[in-house]
Amino acid sequence: MALKITLKTGERMIIGGAVVTNGSVSACDLIIENKVPILRQKDILSEEKADSPCRRVYYAIQLMYIDEGNLAEYHKLYWDLVRDVVRAAPNTVALIDSINEQILQRRYYQALKLTRRLIDYEQEAIERVSGSVKGI
Repeated sequence: MALKITLKTGERMIIGGAVVTNGSVSACDLIIENKVPILRQKDILSEEKADSPCRRVYYAIQLMYIDEGNLAEYHKLYWDLVRDVVRAAPNTVALIDSINEQILQRRYYQALKLTRRLIDYEQEAIERVSGSVKGI
């Protein structure tokens, strides 16, 4: 079954490793007729924006998803990153285990969705710490 995607003007996405951008057309319909990795602009994290431990985890998974040719390198990076996250925040183990399960089953898009929850947790923790520092 084909997947129909509508891109807004200027919207970008990754399809099978290629970055596609809708130029000046008001809307562009794309029909994807085979199974390839697809990430819409809202789900793409640039390397520059991978500026925290959990965002770097997301970025590593994103690379696994769009560039399967270098999986060994990305897997090593991923396992190093999650080891550090778990050391710093042991209460993330259950969520990391769920992400790991998706990685091991090569369901990278599902792993990315779970990693968004990890990023949300990280952001909340940062806000709690900065709030308590401000209150001193």
